[in-house]
Amino acid sequence: MENEIRTTVQIADASGHAEMELTKAETMDVITQNQGTWVFAGNRLVQPAELEAANWAEVGTVQVMPPLVGGYN
Repeated sequence: MENEIRTTVQIADASGHAEMELTKAETMDVITQNQGTWVFAGNRLVQPAELEAANWAEVGTVQVMPPLVGGYN
Protein backbone atom coordinates (compact mmCIF):
# COMPACT_ATOMS: atom_id res chain seq x y z
CA MET A 1 0.00 0.00 0.00
CA GLU A 2 1.34 3.39 -0.98
CA ASN A 3 -0.56 5.26 1.74
CA GLU A 4 0.39 2.94 4.61
CA ILE A 5 1.64 4.80 7.71
CA ARG A 6 5.41 4.79 8.11
CA THR A 7 7.50 5.73 11.11
CA THR A 8 11.19 6.34 11.74
CA VAL A 9 12.96 3.20 12.98
CA GLN A 10 16.49 3.41 14.38
CA ILE A 11 18.44 0.16 14.70
CA ALA A 12 21.59 0.34 16.82
CA ASP A 13 24.52 -2.08 16.92
CA ALA A 14 28.20 -2.04 17.87
CA SER A 15 29.14 -0.07 14.74
CA GLY A 16 26.53 2.69 15.10
CA HIS A 17 22.94 2.86 13.92
CA ALA A 18 20.80 2.80 10.81
CA GLU A 19 17.68 4.89 10.40
CA MET A 20 14.84 4.12 8.01
CA GLU A 21 11.16 4.80 7.40
CA LEU A 22 9.20 1.55 7.80
CA THR A 23 5.61 0.35 7.92
CA LYS A 24 4.24 -1.44 10.96
CA ALA A 25 4.72 -4.87 9.32
CA GLU A 26 8.30 -4.03 8.28
CA THR A 27 9.09 -2.78 11.79
CA MET A 28 7.71 -5.93 13.41
CA ASP A 29 9.83 -8.02 10.99
CA VAL A 30 12.96 -6.10 12.07
CA ILE A 31 12.13 -6.72 15.74
CA THR A 32 11.54 -10.43 15.07
CA GLN A 33 14.90 -10.66 13.29
CA ASN A 34 16.64 -8.99 16.25
CA GLN A 35 15.46 -11.14 19.16
CA GLY A 36 16.78 -10.09 22.57
CA THR A 37 17.02 -6.39 21.74
CA TRP A 38 15.30 -3.63 23.66
CA VAL A 39 12.54 -1.83 21.80
CA PHE A 40 11.62 1.76 22.59
CA ALA A 41 8.63 3.67 21.22
CA GLY A 42 8.04 7.26 22.25
CA ASN A 43 11.17 7.03 24.45
CA ARG A 44 9.57 4.23 26.49
CA LEU A 45 10.68 0.60 26.70
CA VAL A 46 7.92 -1.56 25.19
CA GLN A 47 7.32 -5.24 24.57
CA PRO A 48 6.92 -6.28 20.91
CA ALA A 49 3.31 -7.39 21.56
CA GLU A 50 2.54 -3.95 22.99
CA LEU A 51 3.98 -2.29 19.89
CA GLU A 52 2.04 -4.66 17.63
CA ALA A 53 -1.22 -3.58 19.33
CA ALA A 54 -0.39 0.15 19.33
CA ASN A 55 -2.08 2.76 17.17
CA TRP A 56 0.63 3.15 14.54
CA ALA A 57 -0.35 6.77 13.84
CA GLU A 58 0.71 7.64 17.42
CA VAL A 59 3.81 5.45 17.87
CA GLY A 60 6.48 7.98 16.89
CA THR A 61 10.12 6.94 16.53
CA VAL A 62 10.93 3.30 17.26
CA GLN A 63 14.41 2.41 18.49
CA VAL A 64 15.79 -1.14 18.45
CA MET A 65 18.83 -1.31 20.76
CA PRO A 66 21.09 -4.04 22.10
CA PRO A 67 20.46 -4.59 25.82
CA LEU A 68 22.79 -2.89 28.29
CA VAL A 69 24.88 -5.19 30.45
CA GLY A 70 26.51 -4.02 33.65
CA GLY A 71 28.61 -5.53 36.39
CA TYR A 72 32.14 -6.56 37.21
CA ASN A 73 34.36 -8.87 35.20
